Amino acid sequence: MLLLTAAAVIVLAGIKAIDSIVGPVVLALVLTIAVSPIRSWLTRRRAPGWLVVLVPLSVVLVVLLGMVATLTAAVVQMAVLLPGYAPQFDKLVADAQKWAAGHGIAPQVNKALQSLDPGKIFEFAQGLLSSVLGVVSSLFLVVVLLLAMSLDAPVLSRVMSAAAAERPTLTRALTTFAHKTRRYILVSTIFGLVCAALDVVALYLLQVPLPLLWGVLALITNYIPNIGFVIGLVPPALLGLLAGGVKTMLLVIAAYVLINVVVQSFIQPKFLGDAVGLTTSVTFLSLIIWAMVLGPLGALLAIPLTLLTRALLIDSDPGAKWSAALISGEIPADRPRS
Repeated sequence: MLLLTAAAVIVLAGIKAIDSIVGPVVLALVLTIAVSPIRSWLTRRRAPGWLVVLVPLSVVLVVLLGMVATLTAAVVQMAVLLPGYAPQFDKLVADAQKWAAGHGIAPQVNKALQSLDPGKIFEFAQGLLSSVLGVVSSLFLVVVLLLAMSLDAPVLSRVMSAAAAERPTLTRALTTFAHKTRRYILVSTIFGLVCAALDVVALYLLQVPLPLLWGVLALITNYIPNIGFVIGLVPPALLGLLAGGVKTMLLVIAAYVLINVVVQSFIQPKFLGDAVGLTTSVTFLSLIIWAMVLGPLGALLAIPLTLLTRALLIDSDPGAKWSAALISGEIPADRPRS
């Protein structure tokens, strides 16, 4: 166990050292896997080889570039919009001080308000814009990797089929990883779009600025397990506070809770089923680890990365069935009877 722990620490440290390369590689791999059913369908229809490569690649590029373009345009608008809310921020501070004085807690509230820096709050837009531009700068690498993986995908598919006879366990593990990843992405995307559309409608009715930006953010954070909903809620709630006051902020929170909790907690799990094959504790732990190693991209890819790790280290080992049971919560079917 000590040897395995030490090896894991070294590997994770090495990945973190080259996170600018590993992150785009994993993203390109996941996107290539996501559109593999299109490639398989074209192959069964005996489509030309160039079409088998071009169509899945085009689908991924349209979705990826469209999302990045939407985020970039909306964030630029927000960077221009937020500094205009400085008077509203000052009014909120004054109202908080007045309320605290009326309830006899002025010293504590004033001390907390003194730590607030309006400049930092309004620099949020500029920081978000810089983050988006950073994603755009690495987008070229992702596109190149997508092209290379799309070209290699038909060959690798034939290699996997040929290797099934000599390495059946490893082949089965990688096939299961690809299947679970596709199902996870498909279900998360469908319900993410539903939540995002409902969030945009709610924000539009509440007159919160830039509802489209927050809808795209809700879609993206839907891929982050456990805490994605909270991350997607904070920015529109704060902007609702600046634009419409406490009442608007509370209505935004109520709308998000109603929409996202009902969809993600009660409806989505019924369709997702056992697609992930990870316990809640392992899912949350994987989110922490991969976010620490790869940053925000690691949080988005936490589930696929953990599924890939499970496929390579656990599912490919016939003697590790009880290790798989510990992280999935599923007792092996061939366990001895008592």
